[in-house]
Amino acid sequence: MVDTLTPAERSARMALIRSKDTVPELVLRKAIHALGMRYRLHAKDLPGKPDLIFPRYHSALFVHGCFWHRHEGCKVATTPRSNTDFWIEKFNKNTRRDARTIHALESLGWRVIIVWECEVSTAARAGATAKRIAEIIRRDS
Repeated sequence: MVDTLTPAERSARMALIRSKDTVPELVLRKAIHALGMRYRLHAKDLPGKPDLIFPRYHSALFVHGCFWHRHEGCKVATTPRSNTDFWIEKFNKNTRRDARTIHALESLGWRVIIVWECEVSTAARAGATAKRIAEIIRRDS
């Protein structure tokens, strides 16, 4: 598939992609809050600034975009056909950074939970994911 945007238009569009308060993150936060789970947002004092932290349970949660963080087996985690070398390098950097962040948090005694964008793509899936997360956090504390 040929990119129909100019490099400037593509750059402007990519700049609009958010790193926090994304739609999948907001959907999951609402579902988790409805279950009575309380959390803090984007803890700057922790490696990787987790999307949600549950201090009482010493758990950190990241909501990963399937495309950007390479959700294995997900149909969204495709590699663009144009500028492929750039994208492969970008994805490799993202996954290496994710691994370093998880290791750093775990070495500080935090449990790390990853939620994929496709796991909260509908209200029903978000609710089920939120219940699963709440059970994991409460059970293992």
